[in-house]
Formats: sequence, C-alpha cells, structure tokens
Amino acid sequence: MPQPDGPTERDPAPAVSRALRILTALADADGAPMTLSDIARALGLAKSSTANLCAALEDGRMLEREAGGYRLGRRTAELGGAFAQQFNQVREFYRVVAASPVLQREVVQIAMLDGTDALYLARHEGRSPYRLGTPLGSKLPAALSATGVALLAELDDDAVRALLAPTEPFPRLTPGSITTVDELLPQLLEVRERGYAVDRGGSFGGITGVAVALEPWAPADPPLAMGAALPAELADEQRIAEVGEGLLAAVAVLTNPLRGPRS
Repeated sequence: MPQPDGPTERDPAPAVSRALRILTALADADGAPMTLSDIARALGLAKSSTANLCAALEDGRMLEREAGGYRLGRRTAELGGAFAQQFNQVREFYRVVAASPVLQREVVQIAMLDGTDALYLARHEGRSPYRLGTPLGSKLPAALSATGVALLAELDDDAVRALLAPTEPFPRLTPGSITTVDELLPQLLEVRERGYAVDRGGSFGGITGVAVALEPWAPADPPLAMGAALPAELADEQRIAEVGEGLLAAVAVLTNPLRGPRS
C-alpha cells in the first residue's frame, strides 16, 4: 500500500527526499526505463504524488520520458561531471595521461572510494582497439577492482576489516573474484610493498587492472585512485610492471607540490 504523502517530523523536506529516491531507483535500474506505476510501487508512494515529482524532475532535465517510461536525464550527467571537475587531479588527469608514452594508448580511469565501492569519475579512452574499463558513474565493489584495492591499501588492516566484513561474502563477479577480507589482506600487503594494485580478472573476465592511489591534493578531497584496464592476453608481467611504473610516474605529477611530506 502507498504510504501517506503528508510530511513527517523526521523529514524536513519530504518532497526533496522523495525526488532523490526516484533518481536512485532509476540509477539502480541500469538504464532500463521505469513506468510511473513502477516508480510509485518501488517507492511506496501514491501515483499522483509520484506524477508530480516526476514532472518537476523532467522540467529540470533530471528525468527524460520515453515510450517505455522514465530514465535519468542529461542533467544528471552534467552534475556528475561538475562534481568530478571540482578536484584538481581530475582536471589535470587527461593532460597527464595523454603525455605519458606508457599510458596514452590505454584506457585509464580515476575512481573514488564510496563506502565499500569504487565509483568511477573520469576516463581517458586511449587509442586501443579494445573497449575496456568501467562506464563513468558506475560502481564496482572496492575489494574486487584494482582501483578499489589501491584505495583500500591506504587503510590499515583493522580499518579494512571493519569496513568490509559486514559485506562478506563479496559478490562473485567472475570465477576469479575473492569473497572474503582474509583473501583480500595479502593483496593489500603486496600493494603496499610494490606500489600498485593488480586485478587479474576479479571484476571483469578477460581484463587485468593496474592501479595506484593518488595522494589527496587538498585535505577535503576524497580518496582517489588511477587505474588502467588491459586486455588479459596482453597483460604479461612485463607489461603490468610497465603500466604500474607509468601510473606511479603520472601520480607523482598529479601530487600537490605544496603539500608537506606524507605522515
């Protein structure tokens, strides 16, 4: 049954909260359109209230309507791009990667740690004939992706366990996916010793990821990592090491020269 539409004492802006829930539901639909009835049912709202909210979101270009229902609108992409462009390292990322003889042909991405996921913010397409990597705005479990593992390696083991243990077992995205923190911790030790993370098909079959954490440019910046996606058949140990060193060199360029030594 739809829940009452009246405001509650616990929610100072119920219309805004409901609009955000609509956007989240459409984001979780993975690009499939949702009808007005689908949205109202998923959120437990009256259809009339849902129609008013969708109309306002459509006017603001946050939603688009097509024959099959509603989808996220172009304005959401604009806002996502504006969010990423707030960070100096994202703005400089494209120039630095394009100038790298090791990385310029590869698909290279920047991701941030978002809870227990790696959220992808920026992407250099490279000139490879392969279509690799993760679409902008999408997420992968941090424990299963090279960028996520690079970010988790910046935490101590106790913090990693506290963050990820409640999500065990991790989803098995491929036959190579790990499912527990105990399997992850040796990988984090390797990252700390080697300087870069390697994902050999744990998030996508046939893809090897290599990634390095970025030193935050400003204290308020979120944790970021930069990673390259390589076809597994071309990712021998020599190429992985070359890309890892290329990423480390790019990260050094993207480090704020005014920051003091790392504590």
